[in-house]
Amino acid sequence: MKTAIFSDIHGNLPALELMLSDAGPVENWICLGDIVNYGPWSNECVDIITSMENCTIISGNHEDYFNSGHYESVNVSKQFFDFCFPRFNRFEKIKSLPAAIVRHGFTFIHTIDNKNIYPDTNITLDNNYFIGHSHHQFKTENNGFTLYNAGSVGQNRKYINVVNYLVLDSNTGDVEMRGFKYDESVVINEMRKAGYPPECIDYYDSKARLL
Repeated sequence: MKTAIFSDIHGNLPALELMLSDAGPVENWICLGDIVNYGPWSNECVDIITSMENCTIISGNHEDYFNSGHYESVNVSKQFFDFCFPRFNRFEKIKSLPAAIVRHGFTFIHTIDNKNIYPDTNITLDNNYFIGHSHHQFKTENNGFTLYNAGSVGQNRKYINVVNYLVLDSNTGDVEMRGFKYDESVVINEMRKAGYPPECIDYYDSKARLL
């Protein structure tokens, strides 16, 4: 049985649609949160993901921000929130999402202790995990446990034009780390049309691209 695991869509509808197509036939889906904010299509992404059959959705920190109506940061992330939050109206669909689930010997959670976890992060694992949050795809092992980071569908922070996700085969335990390029200019052009603040456009424009 195959399960596609994805995270950090961040309102990026074109990337989400491409990921769903690329995954092909899978029996289950697990979304590790952060469907909303940043990109222009938070409502549409929530609609698609919440309508998918056999899809379990974990709450991310950006769902928490939208549910509370409050974002504490003072950097460009706050400008994204201030632009995207008033345009969001799918609160009923994100208000009661679980913080974590346990399946196939793994804990599926948006992140651990609210940390951005990277391959070189000093963390002692106490369980097997699938996480997102840091927008970097990787696998790490220590203390007898394994952690997979699904990376980001909609806002890859290594290469902004790459979509990442994972596929778990629960029969064999194998995890396939998938990624592909897409045209990120579609998202940036839509942000310009929607009237995003220049600092938000610059944030996407400044990111590295996979050539």
